[in-house]
Amino acid sequence: MTDITPPPELVQQWSDIALTASGMFEVKMQFATLAAQWGADQELEACCELLDNLGGNGGMIRRYRRPKPPSLKEQALKELDKVDMLWATEEFGKETLNSLDTIRRALEALPDE
Repeated sequence: MTDITPPPELVQQWSDIALTASGMFEVKMQFATLAAQWGADQELEACCELLDNLGGNGGMIRRYRRPKPPSLKEQALKELDKVDMLWATEEFGKETLNSLDTIRRALEALPDE
């Protein structure tokens, strides 16, 4: 097995983050979580590089295993859909529905992040 040791700067960064914890158990949990994520990321990168070297598509695995979180625009549109569905079950005036349409068009016009 390959030795995977985080660099001292990263351990210091994790220590700084862990200092915000309220108790010793929480400090240990934060350290364990950060270390596990870092180790998993290192392993994923090594596997993707190997796959690329063998003529495969490591980027595809990376996209599936580490998807980007939805943009603020995507999140807002999803929340707007929820509100739209809830409001559709009640009797709201046409003005309210027009407002929802205006908000939706404005959000859709924003660039994706």
